Amino acid sequence: MISSKTSFIALIGNPVSHSLSPIMQNAAFKYLGLDLIYLAIPCKDEDLELVLNSLKKINCKGLNITIPHKEKVFDLCSEISPIASKLKAINTLKLNSEKEWSATNTDVEGFIYPLKKLNSTKKQSIVLGSGGAARSVIQGLINLNFSNISVISRNKSSLDELTKNFKNQIEIRSLLNSDNQAQNLIEEADLIVNTTPVGMKTAENETNILPYGEDFWRSLNSKTTIYDLIYNPAPTPLLQLGNKKGCMTIDGLEMLIAQGIGSLSFWTDGLKVPFHIMDDALKKFL
Repeated sequence: MISSKTSFIALIGNPVSHSLSPIMQNAAFKYLGLDLIYLAIPCKDEDLELVLNSLKKINCKGLNITIPHKEKVFDLCSEISPIASKLKAINTLKLNSEKEWSATNTDVEGFIYPLKKLNSTKKQSIVLGSGGAARSVIQGLINLNFSNISVISRNKSSLDELTKNFKNQIEIRSLLNSDNQAQNLIEEADLIVNTTPVGMKTAENETNILPYGEDFWRSLNSKTTIYDLIYNPAPTPLLQLGNKKGCMTIDGLEMLIAQGIGSLSFWTDGLKVPFHIMDDALKKFL
């Protein structure tokens, strides 16, 4: 029961209306008997600092950070974990004893969760996009021992920076989406991961939109696993295409739950919730 003593945790991003995080986190809070509620708060770029500073002054105990703020939020945090620093992306905040934001990233453990059952040694992978989510995915692929990682993006500057970030761990092949060599990579890939927001359900209800357009996918074949970090709508246009081609497909729901469990543990100094508690809540909602 919500009372004057109830604290809250919020998701900050734009857009956030599609998010399922409130469903699963509120189920977890109830299971653990915590006097917390979880909200989704839309926040424009220009309002990020104002919103985060304001939330320090009320009953907010923690935050999740999503697109497009995972990199921009760094300047507003006083403590940043090694994994968040390494990835240059933040997805979870909590207030420390000085009432300042302490930050970490739980996306790597979330991304890996549905891939643990696959044999990834000496496999070839492609990452679509070069933003904050791509860094978490690349680190996860490295942890899973993928031998070849290629990144395809529209943005050359962020692509170059991403490649540089990981040069001490692995040599990443980077291409612009317009490069004809991308077709050979797609044909040979064992795993393709979409980290772009293309295909996400929006207020405009755009449909049948694929990352980089339909022609980009002409070389896709059935041996490739397609992993889309987007989980709403389900399936996304990309996963629908993958299903038609006979590919194994993975949506972002398991990643969402696994990273959410990591965030909850961070907010509560180590409390754990069983995977099925969040999963069951989402299945009932969906």
